[in-house]
Amino acid sequence: MTEILLHRVLPIAKRLISERVQLGETVVDATAGNGNDTLFLAELVGDNGTVFAFDIQQQALDTTKQHVGSLADRVSLILDSHANVQQYVSDEIGGAMFNLGYLPYSDDQSIITRPSSTIAALDALLGLLKKSGIITITVYDGHEGGSEERDALLDYVKTLHQGDVHAVRYELLNQRRNPPFLIALEKMKDFTQVRKVDT
Repeated sequence: MTEILLHRVLPIAKRLISERVQLGETVVDATAGNGNDTLFLAELVGDNGTVFAFDIQQQALDTTKQHVGSLADRVSLILDSHANVQQYVSDEIGGAMFNLGYLPYSDDQSIITRPSSTIAALDALLGLLKKSGIITITVYDGHEGGSEERDALLDYVKTLHQGDVHAVRYELLNQRRNPPFLIALEKMKDFTQVRKVDT
């Protein structure tokens, strides 16, 4: 049987991150959710690495803590918006992951990620990101408010200076019912302040 080359969005996000993040590095899960990415990142950075996992819902952090289990000593769970990442993270990071939208299986799906906080977090994380580091953003736009965040995010990404950041979009074109798509940002050179192209 032939191995699948064109994977769905979430495996591609993990592949990109795993190719750049090294043992012992600091990484960020900007949307902890149910802890799947947090666990993946904790395994990736090893005993001497650190994962900062952000969520605005205590329910998400409680679930994430259970999910990471014995690797909890590598994880700092932060009950705050990812927009405030620089209040908690000052070291260079090897990578970061976002899963936008609402908390899966939550009773209140009106609590969603918002364009303003997502873009503020990206600005901050790009400044902290190492050269050649990767940020992945999985975009879900089938819920109320999702299309507004999608459009704002795409507009933001298009303003990033190509000399500083390479931005790509990955999606399955023949999947129905609002499939997620992936945006990946690769930092091309060292900088602390994001440059924007003239629009």
